[in-house]
This record gives sequence, structure tokens and C-alpha cells, in this order.
Amino acid sequence: MTEKQYSMKEAMIFSQRITQLSKALWKSIEKDWQQWIKPFDLNINEHHILWIAYHLNGASISDVAKFGVMHVSTAFNFSKKLEERGLLKFSKRENDKRNTYIQLTDQGEEILLQSMESYQPSGNAAFSGALPLRELYGKFPDIIEMMAIVRNIYGDDFMEIFERSFHNIESEFTEKDGTLKKVKKTEQELV
Repeated sequence: MTEKQYSMKEAMIFSQRITQLSKALWKSIEKDWQQWIKPFDLNINEHHILWIAYHLNGASISDVAKFGVMHVSTAFNFSKKLEERGLLKFSKRENDKRNTYIQLTDQGEEILLQSMESYQPSGNAAFSGALPLRELYGKFPDIIEMMAIVRNIYGDDFMEIFERSFHNIESEFTEKDGTLKKVKKTEQELV
């Protein structure tokens, strides 16, 4: 057994610092996220499921739960509501009858893309809070230490999907007249 390299006081201060900061940040993010998706008659879990389904392109309910950081029953129940609205479709795979998979419908993809196009940075407190750092350093914070903590908690698979979603935005979307627009397939192939 290795000897601990920290004091109890140090451990308590770190744990409480990250707890308080995370709670404060989440409260602000939650409010902003709800306001952002309100016009689409979606809640946060539903929007997150659409986001995951888009970026994983055929995710299992287990994948949705894992990458959405939600219980499997929550992932299933909210996915079922999205299916009832015609935004998702459920399926089984020939080689995997045990898992249920979800896929965005055309209508589901359209709502997700509309939500992305409607995003307004000025209505986002976390963005606004980071803007002075961007102005000072010329870029937004990378939050590398936070990403390392999350990687150690949730694993490399989680971070791979996390990064894939941002890569997808970088490669599949363009900015036009101050909004994000999905690049058409033929345009993507040329790039």
C-alpha cells in the first residue's frame, strides 16, 4: 500500500472547492440550456439525447446513458418520448438483439440543427464569463485539468465521444451570417 501524498485538510479543501464551483457553474449552465432549447419544446435530457444520437450516429441506450451521464432508465424513458414525437426511431441490430439502438429521424435531425442555428453566445453565462479570458489570452480556456479529472472518472471512451462531437462541429458546420449551418454533403466532400 502506498503512503498518501496529501493531507486530509488538502483533500477536503479540494473536494469542497470543486463541489461548490461545479454546483454554481451547473446552475448557470442549466438555466442557459433550458432557455436555449425552450422554443423547440425539449428538456435538457431530450436535447442531450438528440445531440448524442447525432454524434454517435446509431447509439445504444447504454451508450446514451454513459455519454449523457444519466441512468439507463432515464435515457430509455426520454428516448421513448422523443420516439413518440417522431424525433428518434428505435431498432435492434441483427448481430445484437439484446441492446436497443436509437437513430435520429429526419425531423429529429432538423430540430437539433435548428437548435444549433439558434444558439446565441450572448445568452450563455459560461461563455460570457470566459470571454474576458479569451480577450486576454486570445483563446478560450482549454480546461485541460477539468478534462483530466473527467477522463479519470469516466474513462477514455467518454472523452473520445466528447472530442468527437467537437470535431464533428468543426468539420460538418460552417458559420454563415452569425449562425451555424450544416455543410451539405457535396461541400464536405470537396473540403
